[in-house]
Amino acid sequence: MNIRAPAVAGRFYDNSPERLESQLSDWLSSPQDPMPVKALIVPHAGYVYSGKVAADAYQYLRPISDKFKKVILVGPSHRYGFDGVAIPAADFFATPLGNIEIDRELSYALSQNALVAVTDQVHAPEHSLEVQLPFLQASLDSFTLLPIVYSKVTSQVLAELIETVWRDDETLLVISSDLSHYHTYDEACEIDKDTCQRIANFDMTLEPHQACGATGINAVLNLARARGYSLTEIDYRNSGDTGGNKERVVGYVSYLISAV
Repeated sequence: MNIRAPAVAGRFYDNSPERLESQLSDWLSSPQDPMPVKALIVPHAGYVYSGKVAADAYQYLRPISDKFKKVILVGPSHRYGFDGVAIPAADFFATPLGNIEIDRELSYALSQNALVAVTDQVHAPEHSLEVQLPFLQASLDSFTLLPIVYSKVTSQVLAELIETVWRDDETLLVISSDLSHYHTYDEACEIDKDTCQRIANFDMTLEPHQACGATGINAVLNLARARGYSLTEIDYRNSGDTGGNKERVVGYVSYLISAV
């Protein structure tokens, strides 16, 4: 059995199952009315910085925790540059909360495209997907996972790839992205305000300096607009708001994409 072990547990989030579960339970405890959620855009920094921003979106899954049987999780590669996208050969992704089974049906379907590489190397150190896994485990009932890491690919091509596997109401799409990086607090707030306005307008021309996962955001905006989905901003903060140095901050935002 091939299991992808956690790479950033103990650094980006707690490696104690008990403490991690307690933290997530506190963050996800606010009651929310059920919404026809189709996708999320959530940040991927260490939980001390961006965890609450992500949790504010994930908590909307709690009332519909039994709805989703599959999750497509998409994020940028931080360690490797390559053409196209990569999915893992692994059978499971592990976190301190347990193992998540990789969806072999969706993986096989996507692997038939020449732009898709099946490799564990790219996934092994990648944090942009890993930090989402405990949130998904705490928010949903049983589900399988299709992890997609992208590098050199256009948002249009990425959208087309996602479209081939994001086809039913039991499949949740999660896009992992932070916003601007390493500006002063005031500069970041200004840049991120403009970026969020562009996202709200379904502007699919975001660049990496506006969001490190710009390609993923552009792709989901493309798909959401084509399907007539709505977009709701849930929370915005930056690391200067959550305990970091205000001279070099990173921006974080979370969104719901829903059928109304």
